[in-house]
Amino acid sequence: MSVAKKMSVGQLTMLTAVNMLGSGIVLLPTKLAEVGGISILSWLITATGSLALAYAFARCGMLSRKTGGMGGYAEYTFGKSGNYITNYTYGLSLLIANVAISITAVGYIQTLFDIKLGSLQVGLATIALLWITTFANFGGASITGKIGAVTVWGVIAPVVLVSTIGWFWFDSSVYAAGWNPHDMPWYEAAGASVAITLWAFLGLESACANGDAVENPEKNVPIAVLGGTLGAAVIYIVSTNVIAGIVDNAELGSSTAPFGLVFAKMFNPMIGNVVMGLMVLACIGSLLGWQFTVAQVFKSSADTGYFLPIFAKANKHGVPIISMLILLAIQTALALLTISPDLAKQFDTLVNLAVVTNLVPYILSMATLMTLQKISNVPPNKALITNIVAYIAAAYSYLALYSSGAQALMLGGVATIVGYTLFGFVNTRLIKLEALNNSVPTQTVAAQHIVGEPVPVNDLPLNNLPRTDLNRATLETQP
Repeated sequence: MSVAKKMSVGQLTMLTAVNMLGSGIVLLPTKLAEVGGISILSWLITATGSLALAYAFARCGMLSRKTGGMGGYAEYTFGKSGNYITNYTYGLSLLIANVAISITAVGYIQTLFDIKLGSLQVGLATIALLWITTFANFGGASITGKIGAVTVWGVIAPVVLVSTIGWFWFDSSVYAAGWNPHDMPWYEAAGASVAITLWAFLGLESACANGDAVENPEKNVPIAVLGGTLGAAVIYIVSTNVIAGIVDNAELGSSTAPFGLVFAKMFNPMIGNVVMGLMVLACIGSLLGWQFTVAQVFKSSADTGYFLPIFAKANKHGVPIISMLILLAIQTALALLTISPDLAKQFDTLVNLAVVTNLVPYILSMATLMTLQKISNVPPNKALITNIVAYIAAAYSYLALYSSGAQALMLGGVATIVGYTLFGFVNTRLIKLEALNNSVPTQTVAAQHIVGEPVPVNDLPLNNLPRTDLNRATLETQP
């Protein structure tokens, strides 16, 4: 029997970096221009925090024996409710992030076709893109996933080109003039863009998903995750700062297509239009993949009992159409409720809210590392180093929460509390599942796990379960 060839640590590092580079950076130069070149301080803070988060997630992936990613990590320390709220806030953050990606595409389309849309028109165009990319997934994600894998290079190629050959057009006087246009104190400037720079790194938690594809994963996965995250950070920092030295700060801050603008300055308007077209395609390709992914996140959680069963219903192709329509309705409402005369302002509102909701699972995952290492008998010296890294990652996460602003914190807090209210509807189902020995792994101090594969919730006769079985709830486990 042939054995699949494993990736080298260099190949996994490159794959990790490519997976992080995406539509998150497309509108970032405009947002950073609002602070000025001094926003590089925010980049340095975010790069440090992202490296700490990436390493901690790599360790979680190596130690956890539960399925479900961050939800599985959180369950070790916070039980079923921790697993639930992690998956809930993570799914919610992806839901919001997709609306922001759609707005990004609309901003580039405006500039590409030289049209000026009103605030309501921007909102309707954003909704139209969300609907189109959702309906395109009704037949399955096999084709749309391949499209996204190709179109993402419409972002990566221009960003890498600006980072390398862009230096030939770099003007230090332009950069100096836009360094600190609002005369902000350095400490205020350092914190001003932490949330918006973290937006570019969202998704780093999935960087260790390819651990089984590399030799000696315990050693090589952390190396690849750190190397890939550092590589992405360098490209992000260099590209945005090179642009700040090519395009005047005021012009950059008012643009809805900053990469198209910089290529028009470097070459000519036609090249700028080509880049804008590529980035529109990249955003649409990203939406095609992420609209399906969000529905799958909700479906997988419903399959294991953590979300309402309506999210688990799928057609013959395995596509959760009802779930996708429910989530699309929520996204439509979000796009309408966040309408602003300034497209960049609407983008900012959605990004900050996406960051806040995404930081909840980050913080819970960092807190669970101590438990994970204890039950895995990690040597104290090695555990101490990892715990320190997790503390740094958690501290950065709290700074990013603060940087997101009062409105995003308030709305994110309300959304999280609503999630706990919804948990009441599913918790009784989880109790029944434990009694049937078919649930996701139960929370125990020894982190024991159920023998056998969990059966999808909706295939179980929960309504006919005798009450005596609920009281026994004796689960067959293995250490």
